[in-house]
Amino acid sequence: MNNFDVVIAGAGAAGLYGAYNLSRDLKVLVIAKRELTLCNSSLAQGGIAGVYNSPTDSPENHKHDTFVAGGYENDPVTTDVLVNEAHIDIGKLIELGADFDKKEDGDYHRTLEGGHGMHRIFHHADSTGYEIETTLLKNVQQLDNVTIWENTLVCDMVQTPTGFSFLIKRDDDEFITVNSHFAILATGGIGRVYEYTTNSAIATGDGIAMAYRMGAEIKNLCYIQFHPTAFNNRHTRECFLISEAVRGEGAYLRNCNGDRFMQLYDKRLELAPRDVVSHSIIFESQRTGSESFYLDITHKDPDFIRDRFPMIYQNLLEAGFDMTTDMIPIYPCQHYLMGGIKVDEYARTTIDKLYACGECSCTGVHGNNRLASNSLLEAHVFSRRAANDINERVKDAPKAFAPHDFDLHKNAPKIPHGYRTKIRHIMQSTYFVIPNVEGLMDGLEQVTDILTVLDSGDFKIDRDYVEARSLATSAYIILTEAFKICSNSEEIPNMPKFETPD
Repeated sequence: MNNFDVVIAGAGAAGLYGAYNLSRDLKVLVIAKRELTLCNSSLAQGGIAGVYNSPTDSPENHKHDTFVAGGYENDPVTTDVLVNEAHIDIGKLIELGADFDKKEDGDYHRTLEGGHGMHRIFHHADSTGYEIETTLLKNVQQLDNVTIWENTLVCDMVQTPTGFSFLIKRDDDEFITVNSHFAILATGGIGRVYEYTTNSAIATGDGIAMAYRMGAEIKNLCYIQFHPTAFNNRHTRECFLISEAVRGEGAYLRNCNGDRFMQLYDKRLELAPRDVVSHSIIFESQRTGSESFYLDITHKDPDFIRDRFPMIYQNLLEAGFDMTTDMIPIYPCQHYLMGGIKVDEYARTTIDKLYACGECSCTGVHGNNRLASNSLLEAHVFSRRAANDINERVKDAPKAFAPHDFDLHKNAPKIPHGYRTKIRHIMQSTYFVIPNVEGLMDGLEQVTDILTVLDSGDFKIDRDYVEARSLATSAYIILTEAFKICSNSEEIPNMPKFETPD
């Protein structure tokens, strides 16, 4: 009963869309770490970027903007795939029932976000990710060939002669071994490796860590995006995001004195790409000696603001701010991972029959900085291509399964308290928007010591252990890559390309 043709770890947009596109005669298991809608996909506010039935836009324009935002480090092959196949998956989402906003004439309302030269963002008010996630979930739950387990922890994963074996722990705290011929990792990012992040609680890098331990190539994990406009509430680890679309609709960035400042750093002003704006805020903080920054859209019509950003408006109201009359406190915060498990244009990793999709993967389409709203598009385009590739290859899969005998660490003690807190502090202090180059080596040594203990020690296998090990592995890879970059050149990792004002 625990043998499947395909196991998908992760139930965000990439995992669900991958499951939907797999052949109906395949037995598929989708594993959700927590409740089904707790994922970064659900938190995506702005929308999904892409050229679909547009009389003025083109995939070449979209590609140009993607390359500019990504510092021209984007992979040309996968980026071509992304922009040229966007219409397929936006069209499929519409067919499946995704309710994207329309104008009075019935055409879809396409909004503008930082780094985009055209209005090409399809959205559902300011909760597009949740709309897409729930639409996909509704459709996948109707498929007889797909089983979904929620609140299920993937503790470990190994390659076997017939595919893969997973060590699973469900609500009842009993271990289960699950086997598959093919596997798709769609486990999301690494946001919880930082003290402050916009990411959900599931984002602890589990899939990346498992792939790394199996020998898969990991690429550009130090390419981390810090969103410039997270709500500046340092009382909670998860920071509420103020969407890129707010600046797209004309909001201003202001410093501690209430003055606009982007004109000092980049001629694109508030519509510069995210990394440029985040760096500009840090530079302005150093210039003014203050970390107080604000997003101001009070000059816009109040009814427009409430209609266009209902979720953001309500969340801010509950926090004591009326965005129609008050400036919104903001500050950069960890948001997205451009690197991850290296994959090709079919989402194939360097391990046979193992695929990776969504934020845990590195397709190369984002370069060193993701263009706003390209993440949901990437998740759909490459999970569809992964599913289609599996559909072609599955006929050659063996009929049998070769389960792995996992060490269950019976009667082992829990891990010592405080490892995750220490890792987050190290990452926040050494590798934030502008890396602390002098502190990288010390941070790497501390993280290496933690990872050594977790990898070699005999600890109880539970959520604390699995997530701490994943966070330590992710932090180790990030700081190792960053240290190599700094050691081989004077370059600071992820320094953006500014368009200097005249």
